[in-house]
Amino acid sequence: QVQLVESGGGLVQAGGSLRLSCAASTRTFSNYAMGWFRQAPGNEREFVAAISRFQRITRYADSVKGRFSIARDNAKNTLFLQMNNLKPEDTAVYYCAASQDSSATTSSAARYDYWGQGTQVTVSS
Repeated sequence: QVQLVESGGGLVQAGGSLRLSCAASTRTFSNYAMGWFRQAPGNEREFVAAISRFQRITRYADSVKGRFSIARDNAKNTLFLQMNNLKPEDTAVYYCAASQDSSATTSSAARYDYWGQGTQVTVSS
C-alpha cells in the first residue's frame, strides 16, 4: 500500500556529510510515523532515527545523537536524514520505514509496516 524509495547514499570521507531522502508513494503520508534504520554486513538491523507525523517528536540512537537530523516534508511526501560528521562505523545500508501506528514514535523495527530497499552509505577513514 506504501512504496518507499531511498536515495542520496554514496561514498564519503570521515567527517563529511550526506543527506538521504525517502520518497513515499501514498496519498496519506502524514498518517505514518517514519523512521530510518541501517544494517551493516554481518550485523543486525539497527534503529537510527524516527519522527512523528507532524514533526512534534523525534528520536535518535545514541550513536548518532548530535550528528544526524531527521525531518519530513508532508507536502512533498518525503523523509530526510541529514548526516554530519560521518564516521566509518556509520557505513551500512540505510532503510526508510513507515509505521501505521501514529500514536507514538518507536525504535522497534517490528512496529514498522513498510520498508524501502535501502541505499548504501560508505564512510572511508
